[in-house]
Amino acid sequence: MDGICDGRVVIVTGAGRGIGREHALEFARQGAKVVVNDLGTGREGAGRSSAPALEVVEEIHDLGGRAVANSDDVSDWGGAARLVKMALSAFGRLDVLVNNAGFVRDRMLVSMTEQEWDDVIRVHLKGHFLPLRHAAAHWRERSKAGDAVDARVINTSSGAGLLGSVGQANYSAAKAGIAALTQVAAAELGRYGVTANAVAPAARTRMTEEVFAATMARPEEGFDAMDPANVAPLVVWLGSAGSRHVTGRVFEVEGGAISLADGWRHGPRADRGTRWDPAEVGDAVTGLLARAADPEPVYGA
Repeated sequence: MDGICDGRVVIVTGAGRGIGREHALEFARQGAKVVVNDLGTGREGAGRSSAPALEVVEEIHDLGGRAVANSDDVSDWGGAARLVKMALSAFGRLDVLVNNAGFVRDRMLVSMTEQEWDDVIRVHLKGHFLPLRHAAAHWRERSKAGDAVDARVINTSSGAGLLGSVGQANYSAAKAGIAALTQVAAAELGRYGVTANAVAPAARTRMTEEVFAATMARPEEGFDAMDPANVAPLVVWLGSAGSRHVTGRVFEVEGGAISLADGWRHGPRADRGTRWDPAEVGDAVTGLLARAADPEPVYGA
């Protein structure tokens, strides 16, 4: 199978269903060899099954592609290490890491339990860091050995991470952390030939099925704007050799629209030249707010 990722080796986490599944299939269509990682848990993170990953591998084989299944827990140090090693043992190299795995445990702040907070932060944020950590160590080793590394990391943030989302404090915090992690990875890993970018997709998945219960299809065009397959083309291009000039960016993607998220920047500034008197701070802040753009609203507010 020939395409823009011909011969590249790709890991996709959380690839048994939804957005991750579509990533894995499109990478295969574009010529990549794919490690399909999925823990096979339920929507709330319970249980384990190798079936979802194996089913996607079979679909890739039916397309004429090459793939292997992996059911390691990406939020576990050893599991993430085994995932990277599987790509190397199965295909001899690793070129692209797509961090996608996650689940939600939505609750208003005043009702959220410590466990609900810890679980979502662990799976999303730690589950991004650990595969990235082990993949980065491999690429650094290759680079120091004199190999020409041309590797990609594509992380999965969310509009909730960029703007916040009512009832999703844990998820929003994790996804905001992923956006910041992406920027740090881009700054640190560029010297080794690695780019790092993130996507913030809007699509229908198990995590969003209640939000998008009413499909946003356009009957007159036959286009389903919430189809998770809409996200894959951007991710696959970011995993290609042609994207080597793009790093440290967060892209929003919804339906047929791709936009570049413009994150935190230094804004209006008031410098007194010495320590502020508390009584004077209020007027200074009022002046700063008058010169600044209004913030985007939090989802659900």
